[in-house]
Amino acid sequence: MSKKTAAREFTGRHMLMVMVGGFGVVVAVNFYMASLATGGFHGVVVDNTYVASQKFNGWLEDAEKVRALGWEADLSRDAQGHVIASTTGLPAGATMTAELRRPLGEHEFASLTFARGEDGSFRSTEAIPTGRWIARLSVTAGGQSWIDEQRIP
Repeated sequence: MSKKTAAREFTGRHMLMVMVGGFGVVVAVNFYMASLATGGFHGVVVDNTYVASQKFNGWLEDAEKVRALGWEADLSRDAQGHVIASTTGLPAGATMTAELRRPLGEHEFASLTFARGEDGSFRSTEAIPTGRWIARLSVTAGGQSWIDEQRIP
């Protein structure tokens, strides 16, 4: 024999619980995602956007001067964790340094100095931990300086 259960009526109270529960899940997920987004942000890019906008054309001119030097560097990492900079166009006696930062997550920074190899490439004097890094390379030679920012694969 089968028992018949009485069908319960869907009331306004049931609808209220469905709506509050559904919107509660959406709000909870939004707050969680917002906390992840702000937790990975390392701070402001510029202190005053108006002042930065006034300097923008000067920054473009400086970038064009750097580009006109014709210096290039491509970054990679060797098996020991050292950063390798394969360069073209750098004059003899050039020196290279780099400031590293993590693009996401924990606030981690590092400074590197490089030693020039016989083939013209540069190798960092220290190994860096695995993971993603953004390097701001600085090369100076003969009173000229060159700056570039690259991701280290």
